Amino acid sequence: MRRAASRVMAARALSPRPGSAPGPGLLDFRSGARLRDLQRLITELSAHEQREHDDQRALELHTAKDFIFSVLGMVQKLDQKLPVANEYLLLSGGVREGVVDMELDEMSVYARGTDYDVDYTLLVPALKLHDRNQPVTLDMRHSAPGHSWLSLRLFDELQANISLFHEGTVGRWKDCCTEADHDVSEVNNYFFSPTLVSDWFHEALGSVLRELGRKPQRGTPRVEKLEHCGTVISIILAAGGSRVLYDVVPVVSFKGWPAVAQGWLMENHFWDGKITEEEVISGFYLLPTCSPTGRKENEWRLSFARSEVQLKKCISTGLMQAFQACKVLISKLLLSRTKAVSPYHLRSLMLWACDRLPHAYLAQEDHSAHFLLGLLDDLQHCLVNKACPNYFIPQCNMLEHLSESAAILHARRLSSVRSDPAEHLRSAIQHAGVSANLPPATPTTPPDPSSDPASDATHDHSLAQKLQQLVTENPGKSISVFINPDDVTRPHFRIDDKFF
Repeated sequence: MRRAASRVMAARALSPRPGSAPGPGLLDFRSGARLRDLQRLITELSAHEQREHDDQRALELHTAKDFIFSVLGMVQKLDQKLPVANEYLLLSGGVREGVVDMELDEMSVYARGTDYDVDYTLLVPALKLHDRNQPVTLDMRHSAPGHSWLSLRLFDELQANISLFHEGTVGRWKDCCTEADHDVSEVNNYFFSPTLVSDWFHEALGSVLRELGRKPQRGTPRVEKLEHCGTVISIILAAGGSRVLYDVVPVVSFKGWPAVAQGWLMENHFWDGKITEEEVISGFYLLPTCSPTGRKENEWRLSFARSEVQLKKCISTGLMQAFQACKVLISKLLLSRTKAVSPYHLRSLMLWACDRLPHAYLAQEDHSAHFLLGLLDDLQHCLVNKACPNYFIPQCNMLEHLSESAAILHARRLSSVRSDPAEHLRSAIQHAGVSANLPPATPTTPPDPSSDPASDATHDHSLAQKLQQLVTENPGKSISVFINPDDVTRPHFRIDDKFF
């Protein structure tokens, strides 16, 4: 009887209660900071990081997205390498923000407010294998855990006529493969090369953008930067007063689930009962990045970005605010020459915490301060022990390659943040406020004399006014803007099923 009463009391203690913000006298034992003050600072930083776009900015972002999608369509038509009916995954936040698990050492440093205003990661499948209902088995014999080589012979199993296949997929991509005699049959294996695919993609994008630049159209975004960073192609577009960074990543897309992650499905998880297993395991990707000991020209990394989008629906607002704040605080660790700690490591720790801790505790949105301090402690524990298991493939230790000296150096740096989180939060808020008020940077390319900037500004303003008028006159209805990439001077507004 006493045990049952104890369980009830414990459940009540963990249950979220209205107005259950940390009391004025509660302190963080390590730093002495008041938890209520930390909570207020996290909320303020979150307001800066997640500010809403006004109608003008929303229209400019739509124009930039429409432009980048039309460019990808032109790349497909260039030499018919990309799938005709392709499925892109557009993620909020760039590769530098840890949206996907890629190496940051080869990435140029861009700063929000100075170089761009809004950033995205765009995963573009170079190959798709979408006809499978069973676990996908990859060739991982030559790779570190969580990585794989990709033989195009894997696609043979879906083809009734192998000769036709070689005239198709291998014929299109042979120049982006490395070749090796891999088995006793002495049949040549064509290994899809992430570096060669990325090189081709960069050249193809550059070719399309140069062609568009020869015949500029009024109202189209201006390309301020096109840079090949490792295997990522970074594009900064200027659309009106907005500078939009797209980190475009060529990937291989699979439906189903990899055999190496089947064990993870057998465990209990925080998302059980909240979303279906079919939503979580709908597909995965191979990213063009390798392990520290792998061969760059052959090795790909497994990515579960599609699943992470679904899991994010089950994470409480308070924990997400703490995660975003913690990501800002550790950014200084990424400025060192060796970027040992990535924001993606922190994302994995957050997912593990969701599995480890009771949902009733994590659902307390007024406890972001507790969550922030806990994430900092978790990350320091990982550095000291050189162990950060991948959430989907626990046998893959994402910090295994770290030297003892590098791990201790980063743990010490993190310790300084943990010793005074309030001061670092204030500094982050100040920096976010300054970045938000910076004027757009001067274009790095000379303006086209045939264009009239004043006319473009007037055109964009009229579009924003028209959109605002439609929103006001049609409350509660679905409104979309469609812009023809061949003639952006004629926008089309759709209200529900009617076009204007």
